[in-house]
Amino acid sequence: MIHKFLKYAGYPVRSAARKRMHAFLQRCRDSRTTQQETLQRLLQLNAESRFSRDFGLHPGLSPDEFRARFPISGYERFEPYIERVKTGETSALLGAKNELLMFALSSGTTSNSKFIPITRPFLDDYRRGWQVWGIHAIDHHPGLDQGDIFQISSHPNRFQTSGGTPCGNISGLVASMQSLLIRLIYSLPREIVCVENPEAKYYAMIRLALADPLISWITTANPGTLVKLSALMDSYKEQLVRDVFEGTLSCPFPMSVAERKSLVCRRSKPNRPRARELERLVEQTGTLRPRDCWTNLKLLAVWTGGSAGAYLPAIRDLFGEVPIRDHGLHASEGRMTIPFEDEVSHGILDVTSHFFEFIPEREIDSPNPVSLLSHELEEGQNYYLLMTTPSGLYRYDIHDVVRCVGFYGTTPQLEFLHKGAHISNVTGEKVAESQVVTAVRCAAEKLNFTLPQFTVVPVWDDPPEYRILLEQSDSLPSDLAERFASLIDEELKSLNCEYREKRETHRLGRLAFQLVPDGTWSRLSDRRNSRVGSSLEQYKHPCLIPDLEFFNQLDPGNQPSAPLNEIS
Repeated sequence: MIHKFLKYAGYPVRSAARKRMHAFLQRCRDSRTTQQETLQRLLQLNAESRFSRDFGLHPGLSPDEFRARFPISGYERFEPYIERVKTGETSALLGAKNELLMFALSSGTTSNSKFIPITRPFLDDYRRGWQVWGIHAIDHHPGLDQGDIFQISSHPNRFQTSGGTPCGNISGLVASMQSLLIRLIYSLPREIVCVENPEAKYYAMIRLALADPLISWITTANPGTLVKLSALMDSYKEQLVRDVFEGTLSCPFPMSVAERKSLVCRRSKPNRPRARELERLVEQTGTLRPRDCWTNLKLLAVWTGGSAGAYLPAIRDLFGEVPIRDHGLHASEGRMTIPFEDEVSHGILDVTSHFFEFIPEREIDSPNPVSLLSHELEEGQNYYLLMTTPSGLYRYDIHDVVRCVGFYGTTPQLEFLHKGAHISNVTGEKVAESQVVTAVRCAAEKLNFTLPQFTVVPVWDDPPEYRILLEQSDSLPSDLAERFASLIDEELKSLNCEYREKRETHRLGRLAFQLVPDGTWSRLSDRRNSRVGSSLEQYKHPCLIPDLEFFNQLDPGNQPSAPLNEIS
């Protein structure tokens, strides 16, 4: 009934969304003009801030003048101003009409988290991008809007700054702004984000979603989350079915009385017909899989680019041949692309929201790298991406490497490849080489010894994990190796909030040691020096290699026979 009502009541909303989609595509036909207009809007938005005055940033600057006046920057350049914004002095970075709503938290490349300002104009652009993405998906999947939505989001207000600004996740902010009527087609109540224990939150999500056979759309950024949820669903299938039958939430993980009460909703009421249906599935197959539980499912919305693509075979096995549409490249700093097709990882650059520049991959280590505008890219080439946003970030290096796969009009279509050379990102953790070095150094100091040459690499497993590689002649006693690995893992948790969250939700396994044959590092040095043509004196041993294939690509004869903690 609610879907039939919304079909007619929501007609004006869908009509407006289609107009925005067509307007966006029209502006993409002339990327150069659109980006010049976007730059002027952003310069005007924060022109009166202290930051803009300090750096001489004002409306009227051409793209060339803007690039000449302000350098390519990381978070560190903005941090002193953001610290003042955190205390309530918003004029340090933002204009008077640029209302601050919250800070989105993200991992920094040092020991501190990044606090990314989320302002009203930023949120308007962000929501408009999702509306364009969503209406196109709805129009291309008949019946998609006639089912329920299983959306996973995070808390928008985990804590507040000294100035009283909420800090959390932007997806939770967007969810909190939805009308009560729209929330009726969502399988999960808003309060689910308040559950502290990650396993308890996952169990509650599955419990409530299993009560809803009408789910047609599942959306979350990280496909690894869906793999984790599916494993939990099967592990606790009998208990979950019983909860659906009795209308209970007998969560086997820690959950407060207040959290349980907050999750009381129509999905938590006894549903005996649904429970019997789920019970039959368990009896017939011996398992409880998403593909069998939600036969009305018409679309999965997850990231598919970069390392996220490694999850797709498991997703296919668990969910069946349901169309998958990439979310598009987006982060706390903003949305970058909007995909308009299923089963691809590329999307059209969102030239209406941010001003973008691109550094050719080969130029990234140059002291004065060339920066290109969006219409200047070449198909088939790789680039580092820079953003200028409504939230006061200018020429911001987000460390993402993208490939231009084509154009819509003169606007590039981009696919995400990986984080930059010194950042590893398997499942959203964004571990920086500087964090690895700090973690290893701190762990070694606690054990009062010096670690020899090492490299940390991601390794694909179930779940993925990081391994610290040592040559065999540098091996440690097994008890010391175990303790050292545990200390490094804990240090990384303290240095990187996103690594900690992925470890707590078991989307990443604990860091472990692994031996490689003697001579591995010299061979690596020789190979890298011959490739880049640099001298031995210039070579810097990598403490982090973010390539998922690196470990497997070691010569077969050089493969270590066992993890370090298994070698005496």
